[in-house]
This record gives sequence, structure tokens and C-alpha cells, in this order.
Amino acid sequence: MLEPKKLKYRKQHRNRGAFYGKATSGAELAFGSYGLKAQTAGELTARQIEAARRAMTHRVQRGGKIWIRMFPHTPVTKKAAEVPMGAGKGSVEYYACVVRPGHILFEIDGLPADAAYEALTLAGHKLPVRTKIVSRIRS
Repeated sequence: MLEPKKLKYRKQHRNRGAFYGKATSGAELAFGSYGLKAQTAGELTARQIEAARRAMTHRVQRGGKIWIRMFPHTPVTKKAAEVPMGAGKGSVEYYACVVRPGHILFEIDGLPADAAYEALTLAGHKLPVRTKIVSRIRS
């Protein structure tokens, strides 16, 4: 799973204000011919990204190339069950990344259109945000 190698600070604020507005960067296809674009804002965990990647890889077998266009930098903490208030911030449970509408999540190339669409559709089902498939090639 994706996880930062090194962080300046082990714990940080969630910055839920980042859910508002549209994506300013990463909103255009940069590498592949087909991409999966987010239509709603949300927070993707490293597990969700990995599940989507596995679904795509399994579908395309050994054909094509896949690019992951987001990375879970933000550590998300959680306190244990039935712990009283106070006593500090909880321990890091997982890493997540904020996704805004318009951000390209995955890109794929080197496949026929129908195979690419099917792989991206499977990946989209694994994610908690609404997505659409975009292509560089006008069909």
C-alpha cells in the first residue's frame, strides 16, 4: 500500500476545508489516453487506492500501463474505543488524500478503448467518490 517514506510531523490536521472547490492541478490527462476523473469531493484512503489499482491490474492482465495520479500524504489518527476525552491525540491509523471534483485519479494507456473503459469502471466501483471516464481520443 502507498505510504509516505518520511514525514516532517507524524500527526497533522485533517484540513477538511480542502473539500470545497474544484481541482486546480491534476485535472488534465498527462500520461495515458484514458483516465478516471473524480466528480465529487472526498477522502481516499491508501486501501481504497490499492483496491482500485488491483481491480484495474487484474482486468488488464499484462497489457497496458497504469498511472496513479494521487498519493495519500495525510496521516489520519484515531483514538481507541472507550478512551476518555483528553490524554492527547490518537495514534496514526491510516494515510489518506483529499480529492476534489475534476482531479484525474488514474490513467491508462496501451489498451483498446473497450478494455480501458472496463478496467476504469471496475476501479471506479472501488472508490467512495463519483467518477467518470475521460479520454484524450475523441470517439
